[in-house]
Amino acid sequence: MTVERVGVSFEPDLLSKFDELIKKKGYENRSEAIRDLVRKYLIENEIEEEGKVIGTITIIYDHEVSNVTDKLLHIQHHHYTEIFSTTHVHVNEHRCLEVIIVRGEAKNVRRLADNIKAIKGVKHGELVLTKTSI
Repeated sequence: MTVERVGVSFEPDLLSKFDELIKKKGYENRSEAIRDLVRKYLIENEIEEEGKVIGTITIIYDHEVSNVTDKLLHIQHHHYTEIFSTTHVHVNEHRCLEVIIVRGEAKNVRRLADNIKAIKGVKHGELVLTKTSI
């Protein structure tokens, strides 16, 4: 593989913080860390547009809040084509964690995640996506 060299300028404080972070994350050098950041940025930009994606929706919810479980099941059944799998974990007597593995068109998966996060009783939700073609 051929590579091209480019120069990047950093303020000393920013470079020091970056060096600490990449050391903590286990990178062997700055170049690989910067390449990973650029890849991530490019993928996120492509996903914002449109196309096929795969990823997860992770939520924490209080199962005792009025009909939250029923609402979650209803939405998930309505979006069965985007949902590949779910994992349910009991965090404590009241809270549950669910990880929903999703795939499909970016706009449909985003709509599903937004609908789930908007349900009363869902305390936190996070959508993480990547392209299926990377």
